[in-house]
Amino acid sequence: MNRLSRLFLLACGLSALSPAHAQTVTLPDGALRGSTQDGVTSYKGIPFAAPPVGAWRWRPPQPVEPWQGERDATSFGADCAQVAFGPPSARPKSEDCLFLNIWRPAQSEPGRKLPVMVWIYGGAFLFGSGADPTYSGAQFARQGVMLITINYRLGRFGFFAFPALSKEHPDEPKGNYAYMDQIAALKWVRRNVAAFGGDPENVTIFGESAGGVSVHTLLTSPAARGLFNKAIIESGGGRDGTLTGRPMSKDNADPNYPVSAQTTGINFARRQKIEGTDPAALANLRALPADQILDGGLETDGKDGARIYPGPIVDGTIVTQTAEQAYRKGQQTVVPLVIGSNSAEVTGGFLAASSKDELFSQFKSGKQAAMAAYDPAGDRPLAELLTMAITDRVWAEPARLTAAAYAAKGAPAYIYRFSYVADAMRDRFKEGAPHASELPFVFDTLQSRPGSQPTAKDEAVARTMNRYWANFARTGKPDGEGMPTWQAYTPAGDMIMDFRADGTAVGEADPRKARLDATEKADGSVIPR
Repeated sequence: MNRLSRLFLLACGLSALSPAHAQTVTLPDGALRGSTQDGVTSYKGIPFAAPPVGAWRWRPPQPVEPWQGERDATSFGADCAQVAFGPPSARPKSEDCLFLNIWRPAQSEPGRKLPVMVWIYGGAFLFGSGADPTYSGAQFARQGVMLITINYRLGRFGFFAFPALSKEHPDEPKGNYAYMDQIAALKWVRRNVAAFGGDPENVTIFGESAGGVSVHTLLTSPAARGLFNKAIIESGGGRDGTLTGRPMSKDNADPNYPVSAQTTGINFARRQKIEGTDPAALANLRALPADQILDGGLETDGKDGARIYPGPIVDGTIVTQTAEQAYRKGQQTVVPLVIGSNSAEVTGGFLAASSKDELFSQFKSGKQAAMAAYDPAGDRPLAELLTMAITDRVWAEPARLTAAAYAAKGAPAYIYRFSYVADAMRDRFKEGAPHASELPFVFDTLQSRPGSQPTAKDEAVARTMNRYWANFARTGKPDGEGMPTWQAYTPAGDMIMDFRADGTAVGEADPRKARLDATEKADGSVIPR
């Protein structure tokens, strides 16, 4: 499977609430007028940074220009410029996209500060939006939790390196503009959330797929220290891989990444007929229209024509090392953590085998041990085994590695597996829950999907997951009264919460332990790097 195909696997799953009456909040930047409906007040399209256009393209996010009067915050702002990898969206797309959205309960106890959750969407760092209807915060607000969704720059707008950029403004961080946007949004939350009734000392960040990778980065970036108090990672991996960071230049070359980020930038400029690496070349790059910057989302490496990913960069300031490197050294921010993955993330890619023998021969633990862990009776089809092995290799085992790193630092870490498939999708997804399928359950937004007709069991699973996530945001523990106990992970206990295929939630010792043990010892070349 080629790299372009892999990106589609990292995708992740909007509805505006019709205003009933206005709600106004005054910030240092100006006044915002939101709206209230069905017990939930929302504020949409709030700028947390200046538009990153013109001379601000490929610069850190800049302060918002204050506005006069009352700003209408009843409609979403534009999505960030992006390539359409999924169904078309009617929402406008623009470089001017650094907006966030807030949902809070319309009424709360006087003097009570609301716990805050900040959502970071997935989409392979190529597409996505904080305005997606799946991510509505209405149900979290009804549980007494403030939900905030953010936008961040995508594709080549979000990750770009070029020699003249490295020399320009040498005191500024370079390359990882998407991460800089996320950090700027968290700083905005810390400064302003109290005005909306939120608690700046009780902030939970969470994200899925590329959003989960982002949470790993925020947990291990010096630039994000002190900006949040808890974290949730959904299907975000945890080991070194395609989306964890490649070298900025040849000076910090990595054998796993033969093409540096700066070389990629030079190759892109040449495709646009821009020669040289001086300030004039950079000015010409900044003058290109957005569709030329997007350029299909991927890169050509300049050697054999292979398409490569213009993603996160080890820049030395925002990303100083990969998350796995930080976890192995115990250098992460230590906060309560929830982490997990779905039972059948993808059915292909990442790992290739035309026979069981070829598959099990790739395990460093030994072919016989792998067979015993994955196919003890010898009757599982190869396709099912590939799905299991890929899911374990890319998501489930790295989640366990991350949880172990937190347990070693004395922080509570809770692992989950999501195995439930909505009743209407069971004929399509027979092997288990695919990548991103947990999202409408986490947000309890099953009704947001066009044509969706969730069953009573679907809705019960959604209420349960949404409640666990909200409990964690409130207290740092997902448990709640009348809910199955979710024990923290320890290497000895190996406990997880399994959201099972039958719709029940069961805290148990991880039934995949033998598989994950075999995967942990797998040849590193099989793990995407």
